[in-house]
Amino acid sequence: MDKKKLSIAIPASTISDTPHMREKTAKIGLIGRAAAIFRVDEIIVYPDSPKVDQRRDLDFIALLLNYLETPQYLRKRLFKLEPDLEFAGILPPLRTPHHPLSGKTKHLTVGEYREGVVLSEAKEGLIVDIGVQQPALLRQKGFAVGNRLTLQIVKVGAHIEVQAASRDDVPLYWGYRVRVEKRSFGQLATDGGFDLRIATARIGDNFMDIAGKIGEKWGGSQRVLVAFGAPSRGLHEIVADEGLKLGEITEFAVNMVPGQGTVTVRTEEALLATLAILNVQFSY
Repeated sequence: MDKKKLSIAIPASTISDTPHMREKTAKIGLIGRAAAIFRVDEIIVYPDSPKVDQRRDLDFIALLLNYLETPQYLRKRLFKLEPDLEFAGILPPLRTPHHPLSGKTKHLTVGEYREGVVLSEAKEGLIVDIGVQQPALLRQKGFAVGNRLTLQIVKVGAHIEVQAASRDDVPLYWGYRVRVEKRSFGQLATDGGFDLRIATARIGDNFMDIAGKIGEKWGGSQRVLVAFGAPSRGLHEIVADEGLKLGEITEFAVNMVPGQGTVTVRTEEALLATLAILNVQFSY
């Protein structure tokens, strides 16, 4: 059976209540960390305000999340210096398995996986940077210079050789992918190919009241979407802009923080609370 894929959807206005770039960056760092802690496979950033051009926020969130997910040793090769990365230095390290701490060749072992980037072509194949003291040889072509690849070590010693691998083949959690969604949330939920869609909402069923029903669907689902609303508007209001009701496009609308002591729960806070509960309840 294929591995279950967990996607989360966050709105572009996640950072709308944070005026300064530094605080926006810190907030996105918390979202990335939460996604990594609870092994999220995909973060979808969707537009949630039809009256406002949100491309700037969509692109900013995606850029920071991608930067955070990229191993430190590849960042200078894959990202240019730009104003939106001014405060990238405050982003917390993910410390996921694909962010190894050692950059020493002698610590490599045959069979381990690394992220790499293609540096150049050679007679025997491609030269790739895998974050150690010397580049490795990939004995196959078909990848462009600058491409990021998941690689497996096949030879160590005086010369390092690697082979291309699929992220799905890696037996460890290998980070998240980021997708900027141009469609509305309603379209995403309806046409996204998910077989279980869970909306988090203050106006929703208490999780413990429907945990059994969610569990029945969870066990047989391969693509799960957990969606979050914005700081100022919940998912009920967001989909109402499309003339929809949340119950028409999701299987469950769930209050994951019943009896909250604050007027609002921020997206990054809801993310941590929700994923922690789902992780414990369903041991995914």
